Amino acid sequence: MRNTIAVMNTKGGVGKSTIVLAIAETLAAQHGKNVLVIDSDAQASVSAMLMATTSLRKLQGDGRTLVDYLVAAVLRDTQVEWTDFVVGGVSDVDDARSVYVMPSDMQLTLFEREVSKESLHGRLRASIGGLLSRARIVFDLVLIDCPPGLSVLTECWLREADFHLSPTKPDYISVCGLDVFSRFKQLNPEMGFAENLGVLVNMKDRQSAEDEEYHRWLAGNPDNRCFEQVLPRMNALQQAARFQGEERSFGAKYPGEIGMAVRGLAAEILHRLAVADAALTSNSTPQQASPQRGAKRPLEPGAASARTAPSAVPGGGSVSAGTTTNGMGAGARPVGAGAGAAKPG
Repeated sequence: MRNTIAVMNTKGGVGKSTIVLAIAETLAAQHGKNVLVIDSDAQASVSAMLMATTSLRKLQGDGRTLVDYLVAAVLRDTQVEWTDFVVGGVSDVDDARSVYVMPSDMQLTLFEREVSKESLHGRLRASIGGLLSRARIVFDLVLIDCPPGLSVLTECWLREADFHLSPTKPDYISVCGLDVFSRFKQLNPEMGFAENLGVLVNMKDRQSAEDEEYHRWLAGNPDNRCFEQVLPRMNALQQAARFQGEERSFGAKYPGEIGMAVRGLAAEILHRLAVADAALTSNSTPQQASPQRGAKRPLEPGAASARTAPSAVPGGGSVSAGTTTNGMGAGARPVGAGAGAAKPG
């Protein structure tokens, strides 16, 4: 099953990181999925939503972020274990113990500058493709939180991921961001591009006639493949973005209407992935059909949170918000030996 999703809109402020957080925690808590969040935004927003600030700062200081992985793999052309940069025991939802993250760092911007300076775009894309090919095997779903705008790294995610999901607010500027993204997608089709999983309308004010008009306009374009589920403008979803030191239930974090909305969204995502996978299989001959990926091992029963003890990584090993692991899932192939390199700059 194709299971890597780049969450992207060229317009900022549409709630991408909050949506990635909600999807990951809902899939883990409500569907028992092992979910990897790759934070590809230099602001590290979703990383900060998944763990305490002190834990994030420690990981950044110890060189255990996505930036450090990419510096080693791309700038230094060194083989490294990608799982050394995957952190578990994150999320403050007690039933979401199967959420993992590759945290980010503000020096991601400096890394991209070095890639352009040294003309290492091909090596960067190969590294991103290799990372996703291995993560597909270990995790049920991989969510990539892309920053606004179109950078060399974001382009790699969009060309190597299986799908892209585009959140938008129902307003003029956010819709313009979708238009820019659509025109970019049409460039260099021979280079490949993620399949459109759908446009998600976020922060909709149900009392606003203007929001309803923009929503109808978006849904009227079949190319958008708008999700049936809409995320309403509610303070509860914004408050969910704030990490709490003490665990809470899924219902406490996503209460009432917003809880129903994120559960509906997660179910619709899983349905669309299954339909896309079935369509791909039916259009393939037996010789062309993709081989079955290795079975994913569930988390060990009773795995503790990052605030107490390390939790199990899918496939073995242990990891916490202050440590990393090189445990691999069934069927996974090791990336190679070596530790993360220092950040650029």
